[in-house]
Amino acid sequence: MTIKTLVIEDEPRARKNLIALLEENFPDIKIIGETGSVRETLAWMKENEADAIFMDVELSDGNCFDIFRHIEVKGQVVMTTAYDNYAVKAFEVNSVDYLLKPIEIEDLRRAVSRIEKNLHNESPSIDFKKVMEAIKPSGESYKDRFIIRLNDRIVPVNVRDIAYMYSEAKNSYIVTYEDTSYVLDESLDTVEATLDPNRFFRISRSCIIAEDSIESISKLLGGRLRISLKKGISCSTEMTVSRARVPMFLSWLEK
Repeated sequence: MTIKTLVIEDEPRARKNLIALLEENFPDIKIIGETGSVRETLAWMKENEADAIFMDVELSDGNCFDIFRHIEVKGQVVMTTAYDNYAVKAFEVNSVDYLLKPIEIEDLRRAVSRIEKNLHNESPSIDFKKVMEAIKPSGESYKDRFIIRLNDRIVPVNVRDIAYMYSEAKNSYIVTYEDTSYVLDESLDTVEATLDPNRFFRISRSCIIAEDSIESISKLLGGRLRISLKKGISCSTEMTVSRARVPMFLSWLEK
């Protein structure tokens, strides 16, 4: 049985390694597509269908959940991620499997075996609604506040007071409208799923911005956008929307 397979991965080396593992170890796997962004994947899926999809969580212009928000994903899904956190819970709800990077061959064998079993049994594709419910904080739709630990003090920071979040040198930070900065215990990948997507947007791998903190937007060469923050909010990181994320960012602003 030939398994038509799509690989979604924005890091060229990681994509190359995964494809090599699949082709060298699983003769029934046939790679029929490769994509590296939400936009590229949506375009591919409008014209093609795959039996199996290996899908990285964090892509160049968003995350894999954005794909499910825009199109019905057909096929057996295997998520790949470098973070053993909220995503794992979501994957266990309804996806075929999840793989933690760096991907081990035994884990890959397990995933392919489950794909084959599900295809043989004609099991349904992933139920995105169940996945999104799984990654929401228990008892609430989205997080209301973050608890910040400062030595022997605990400081609650309301989400409505957050202007933006950013990561730098393996640390993550919150910056408030009062221009106060706090260190976060969680990564941006974990935090992103707990925020209301109507109020916050991830403009890059290293920055999530609140809509109310934006003063103006200017165009840059290469199709990128530069964000200027409202008066009184200092800029501790580059406020640039990458070319790949611009269409979704503009759509978010116009909602």
